[in-house]
Amino acid sequence: MKNEILNLTDEWDKTFPESDKVNHKKVTFHNRYGITLAADMYVPKNAQGKLPAIAVAGPFGAVKEQAAGLYAQELAERGFLTLAFDPSFIGESGGMPRYVASPDINTEDFCAAVDFLSVQDNVDPEKIGILGICGWGGMALNAAAIDTRIKATVASTMYDMSRVTANGYFDSMDKAARRKQREALNAQRTADYKNGSYALAGGLPDKVPSDAPFYVKDYFDYYKTPRGYHPRSLNSNGGWNITSALSFMNMPILSYADEIESAVLIVHGEKAHSCYFSRDAFAKLKGDNKQLLIIPNAVHTDLYDRKDIIPFDEIQSFFVKYMHG
Repeated sequence: MKNEILNLTDEWDKTFPESDKVNHKKVTFHNRYGITLAADMYVPKNAQGKLPAIAVAGPFGAVKEQAAGLYAQELAERGFLTLAFDPSFIGESGGMPRYVASPDINTEDFCAAVDFLSVQDNVDPEKIGILGICGWGGMALNAAAIDTRIKATVASTMYDMSRVTANGYFDSMDKAARRKQREALNAQRTADYKNGSYALAGGLPDKVPSDAPFYVKDYFDYYKTPRGYHPRSLNSNGGWNITSALSFMNMPILSYADEIESAVLIVHGEKAHSCYFSRDAFAKLKGDNKQLLIIPNAVHTDLYDRKDIIPFDEIQSFFVKYMHG
């Protein structure tokens, strides 16, 4: 298969400091739609033999240099080979047009990461897990429903992107509002085709009004400040392709969550605006290998990068327990 040629950065350009306990390198792999994905691979120094491996992605509109990389590097320090990747159409990964999100292709991106990990000489193919943050937490559960090679899945501060797109926040949209949104999105399709380019929804504002919802302030504090800003991040800059919303409105991602037989850990902050996504997703899961972990007083972005709040000990124990051949 002929892969796209990507321009990968050589310098360390993450939003977190580089660890001296792991080796890091850029790698690429392709999904079954022929899109080449870029990733950071983190390997524990002095590691021997075949390692358990974890593919990490998210949040929705972020890049691998942000939260996903922080999680991946921390878990590599704890003995896992990890892969933080940019999903299709985003960051250093391929795919045209840019800044498209897709419930199908983005689920496939996780499965493609499993493809790649499964054939690495230093990975035990019977010990592969995935970890999704924010919108990629929902994608991770969707991947776990279809990919039986995944032994364990963690969803952290999860969003169900199909639900929030179709129903609005806190399920506030009704059928009439959904019809109005469809009309606007399809008018945008016509305009995009006429213009020969795809309009962007816009990322976060450069200034947040005092009466903005808390979750907007929460995201601003991460994406638009030195804490989490990255020049390739959609949320830090121009945002998604507007018409990406159409497929999420039409294709629920958690339809088969009740058929996930492998282990799942869902982690969410008690004070996060998004906590209802995790509680409701967990209610769909079956079996005694499923766990919901609510972090007291934590808000949504606390689980992006607050290493004193992210429950890495519990995440490590979960992967160790369930990623056995």
